[in-house]
Amino acid sequence: MNLPDFPWDSLVPFSERASAVSGGIVDLSVGTPVDPTPQLLQRALQEASDAPGYPQTYGTPDLREAVATWFATRRGVPDVDPAGVLPTVGSKELVAWLPTLLGLGEGDIVGFPRVAYPTYDVGARLAGATPLPVDALTALGPLTPSTTPKLLWLNTPGNPTGKVLGVGHLRKVVSWAREHGVVVASDECYAELDWRTDRDGDAFPTTPSLLDPRVTDGSHEGLLVAYSLSKQSNLAGYRAAFVAGDQALVRRILEVRKHAGMIVPWPVQRAIVAALGDSTHVEEQKARYAARRDRLSAAVRAWGLRIDLSDAGLYLWATAEEDSWTTVGRLADLGILVAPGAFYGAAGREHVRIALTASDERIETAVERLGGGTRAPLGGHRTLR
Repeated sequence: MNLPDFPWDSLVPFSERASAVSGGIVDLSVGTPVDPTPQLLQRALQEASDAPGYPQTYGTPDLREAVATWFATRRGVPDVDPAGVLPTVGSKELVAWLPTLLGLGEGDIVGFPRVAYPTYDVGARLAGATPLPVDALTALGPLTPSTTPKLLWLNTPGNPTGKVLGVGHLRKVVSWAREHGVVVASDECYAELDWRTDRDGDAFPTTPSLLDPRVTDGSHEGLLVAYSLSKQSNLAGYRAAFVAGDQALVRRILEVRKHAGMIVPWPVQRAIVAALGDSTHVEEQKARYAARRDRLSAAVRAWGLRIDLSDAGLYLWATAEEDSWTTVGRLADLGILVAPGAFYGAAGREHVRIALTASDERIETAVERLGGGTRAPLGGHRTLR
């Protein structure tokens, strides 16, 4: 199997350089939550800890109802049928295995954004399919049965860029996909962490879902949305996520998962229900990230980087218009570790991804180091807003 090298291994020397700086490393390279899991969710997990029997692969009816209600109240999607909902062991495993679960293989094409989290590519390879980075449908050229993707991934808000796809864009993709028989899957795990405001002219929600009725005209046929509670609810350690959309596709995925024993543990299923039913903890966490984002983005710009996109999610997509590894090295010399844009495809080679997932103390340390660095702002660089 032709899998790429695990990219994070190549960051080890830069991590060592950053760690050698007085005061220790500020690790902004990985988007892993650092704030406590809300007590409400911890209690739900604890109260369900007596779980001697096998849980349902399909999830309990009230879990699937909770997902449908969450889509209606938080995502502007009132027509998710609980029969088209399935809990997953985190969203990364779904991204990695979806081509396989859908029966794709040799000769099949899996499309995904040109700047993207590496697992879309890996998932295609695991299935024996062909990975294809593509940003515009027109880039596919005249389609034939052998060049038409069987699966097209969207990621909105995007990782690493924070780009949000609007209703018009999503409608065009769905119309094209239905015309050509392509399954569209949208990874939307950062949707609740949107930094845009009403001044941008968007109706609720400002990060529209692929399943939004303005996009789908009331039909979820051929459409899937993956969602994770890792970011909004600090549940990365719980591996709490779900997929929703086309009932027929969800049933196909379910049948394979039942055979393979891919089951979300019962206590985690209970935590998912609790998390989806409470928006207060989400707003509190979003406020923490907003404060960190304000502090860090100002310091990053003052140090000489331009921030592009970054409208939502947990990252700043920044550039000094140089090779991303050069920027990684200069920041490592300040004791700050970030991820090179090269991890996310050739189109990201001049950017770095800077995570907001560090404690307030570490963010402040990064701000101080960026302000005290010897690097002068680059002439002629514009900044975002």
